[in-house]
Amino acid sequence: MENVVVEPADLAAHVDEALAVQAVAFGLGPEEVAIRRQIVLRHLADPGARALTACTPGGRMVGFVYGLPNDRGHWWSSVVQPYLRREGNDGWLDDSFVITELHVLPEFQGRGIGRSLITALTDAASEPRSILSAIDADTPARHLYRALGYRDLARPVHFPSAARPYAVMGAPLPLLRRAGA
Repeated sequence: MENVVVEPADLAAHVDEALAVQAVAFGLGPEEVAIRRQIVLRHLADPGARALTACTPGGRMVGFVYGLPNDRGHWWSSVVQPYLRREGNDGWLDDSFVITELHVLPEFQGRGIGRSLITALTDAASEPRSILSAIDADTPARHLYRALGYRDLARPVHFPSAARPYAVMGAPLPLLRRAGA
């Protein structure tokens, strides 16, 4: 993670910079970015929301993560609950910290930045476990989550307006560390 600093951030004040990272990392167009901007700002207004950024010494944001304690009343929970219930895992919606977004610019991926972001964020959580959703494919993100101790709780999960299916994953906290880390 050479020359990248992970630290707490007022992500709402830097939402456009974060969404620029997400647009590149996740392949979003301007319309989707505009929609997500409102969603991110709504999430960050939650009193339990926390965010971290990864920045170069010059201040360029190259990654970010944010999350919040889960609430069954949130839209995401209402969508994933039937899938989790089908698998006998809907109890994971209680007492969990949700990783809402985690993105790292492609040219900075594979350097441990995503791992540092998610572990630092969840280390500060008071909940005993973490949940998230990820595209249900063999991706570097899914490999990272599995290495951190996340396991599939439900798949495939279909979100309205999402073209690809997702997997809901969960892990006990603290997340696993690499040997020697």
